[in-house]
Amino acid sequence: MTTGPLPQLLHSAMEATAARQPDSAAVYDTEGVWTYAELDAASRRYAAHLASAGVRAGDRVLIRAVAERWVLAAVYACSRIGAAAVPLSPDLRPAQWEAITADAEPAAVLTRPPAAADPAHPRLIDAVDPTSAVVFLYTSGSTAAPKAVVCPHRQVLFAARTIAATLGYRADDVILCRLPLSFDYGLYQAFMAAITGASLVLRGPGQDSGLLAAVREHAVTVVPVVPSLAAVLNQLGRRGPAPGVRLLTNTGQELTPHHIEGLRRTFPAASVRLMYGTTECKRVTVAEPDSDLVAPGSVGGPLPGTTVRVEDPDGRPVPLGEEGHIVVGGPHLMDGYWKDEALTEQTYRRAASTGERVLYTGDYGHLDADGNLYLHGRRDDLFKSRGVRTSVAEIEAAALGVPDVTDAAVVPPRDGHEAVLFAVTTLPPDEVRRRLHERLEAAKVPAVCRVLPELPLGGNGKTDRTALRALVELNGRTDRRG
Repeated sequence: MTTGPLPQLLHSAMEATAARQPDSAAVYDTEGVWTYAELDAASRRYAAHLASAGVRAGDRVLIRAVAERWVLAAVYACSRIGAAAVPLSPDLRPAQWEAITADAEPAAVLTRPPAAADPAHPRLIDAVDPTSAVVFLYTSGSTAAPKAVVCPHRQVLFAARTIAATLGYRADDVILCRLPLSFDYGLYQAFMAAITGASLVLRGPGQDSGLLAAVREHAVTVVPVVPSLAAVLNQLGRRGPAPGVRLLTNTGQELTPHHIEGLRRTFPAASVRLMYGTTECKRVTVAEPDSDLVAPGSVGGPLPGTTVRVEDPDGRPVPLGEEGHIVVGGPHLMDGYWKDEALTEQTYRRAASTGERVLYTGDYGHLDADGNLYLHGRRDDLFKSRGVRTSVAEIEAAALGVPDVTDAAVVPPRDGHEAVLFAVTTLPPDEVRRRLHERLEAAKVPAVCRVLPELPLGGNGKTDRTALRALVELNGRTDRRG
């Protein structure tokens, strides 16, 4: 058990675990494993390399965040010298990489493990400010323009510690991380493992066919999932379940009942913890185990030490059960957006009643009498169809309940386009719509359904809705020309 004050710097938290259990496995990739002592030593070598290359406190370091253990050592190395790690998806297109490079203005770029350097290089650990940025997390949001959320040590550590404690992560856990390390849901698995002394198993694109084999080989106990990963695991699970997993978590993109039902077959001993979060504060709510069975649609109550309110357009709390803007307060609110003061001021504001700095998430939902939050989606995801109010989430859930539909996404109406349902299925589009009429009011069934072999995914493993909107616009132009 850790005694004394908690470490205030990200690398110090990992370092404390290395001192406590140096020979425990810290991180596996497909090439091998590092103990905590080896992860700590690698981070010191990489820090010396960066310092000798001229990287200083306050600088940014771009890291090609492949599913390899050196990436984690590089993140902790940045922490050691007061620089901010900027993990980027290895699947970025050259133009995307160039845009982020121009925006971040990095002092160094790491696309592979750094060369060896003398770890005795002048250390800057004592000079690192806990309020300084340790990570920049780029997110495209609803547009293609990159924007970086500035994440300081203090907020990152509060979030990682509190989430790990709430979920009950343990030193004997083994966490499967198939989520990209450029995605906060993936990266924080490494931070929570390091804080608790758990082991992390990294897997990346192209390795999905062996995921359940990796679960069994490493005796995995915790699996964080998004819908696309749930679909893969459920397909693999048809060959046989993996009873050793004790915990499944979800955030980033909501699981449907169809996904959860399949996961319970694949991992029959696991409880399911549904969560809601946003990069701007990492986590908002965490539901109780298997809450979907007693409070369907809920994503749980506020993270300990934080607050969640639902407000009307004038900033007043709405009655329980009524929809409003989700507003979050607490010590996990990040600093804002890099080089975008206007967006920062729009998103992070002072509450009129308390003066507390709060985050306006851009998401809408309602609270029940027990304090559980229910998501309705972003404002653009809520719309009226032929005079009837509906949402992207409602239509997608109904589509995924149609037999033979394995994935679905809705592009809401915009710029003269009707709502479009994209479905991954062997059924013809008209049959999908016919079956949707059995599950939804007629006015809510999209007039247009298009069948795809698979939905496009972004670098974070979630459905790439920007790409789907582009398909709608392209087809619209084609239709008008034709």
